[in-house]
Amino acid sequence: MNVRAEHRTDSVLNARDDARAQTGLSSEWMPYLPASSSPFAPPGIDPATLTWAETVAPGGYTHKVLARGTRLRLDDPTGQACAHLLVYNALEPVERLNVADTLKIPWQAYLGAGTPLLSGDGRVLASLVEDSSGRHDAFCGTTTEAWNESRYGDARPEGPSPAGRSLFVKAAAKHGLTRRDLPPGVSFFQGIRVAADGALDWLGSAGPGTHVTLVAELPLLVLLANVAHPRDPRPEYVVGPLRVHAWRGAATGPADPRFGATPELNRAYLNTLDYAEARGL
Repeated sequence: MNVRAEHRTDSVLNARDDARAQTGLSSEWMPYLPASSSPFAPPGIDPATLTWAETVAPGGYTHKVLARGTRLRLDDPTGQACAHLLVYNALEPVERLNVADTLKIPWQAYLGAGTPLLSGDGRVLASLVEDSSGRHDAFCGTTTEAWNESRYGDARPEGPSPAGRSLFVKAAAKHGLTRRDLPPGVSFFQGIRVAADGALDWLGSAGPGTHVTLVAELPLLVLLANVAHPRDPRPEYVVGPLRVHAWRGAATGPADPRFGATPELNRAYLNTLDYAEARGL
């Protein structure tokens, strides 16, 4: 059956009536509006405090601007999600995630609770404060069109095996950014470890029901692509749903143990606090 047979859109009035007839229809892959209507609010979080709630489809993407101090929780309900993340200073997006500094400054190659996500300006964009997975990656970045075409035979954003970079391009464009504004990112829920010979070993998932929580240390632009990891050895394109929730809170301050955990982190948090206070944040 063609579209015209399914929907009466041959006039403005018919098109209006057809559009209004879709009211009340929903998909499991969409933001919950209001966010308090999410059926998956994190334990201990009052749904009324949520500012973002969404289930991202396998092979899907999302994006959001978050206020400073916001908690961002990512959940992997099936053990098959792979949350590729880019974060930017929402006030000045030229300041963005710098993966090299994120690994270098804390003297730690693997992401986990306590890890800061640093910009190239020596400031903390976000802090990873909870991690029940331990299977993450800051080495490989996301998938590209060429890689997915070679591996799966298709890399179209609307196809069966979209590439993460293609989805990031779409998300970035909604905020006035281009392909040139996409740095390497990090990903959560599918682990990588460096072997003794320097090879990158894929560990896969820690299993269903894990989560990570981050704190926005500055106003953040968040881009997320939920796509298969580039080192996943399985021949088929495997990825599961990703749940996203956010709620307001406080940024990391001098009383927090993270603030002075190391000399390097102390300087990064001081740089962040100085930037925020100068702008009345």
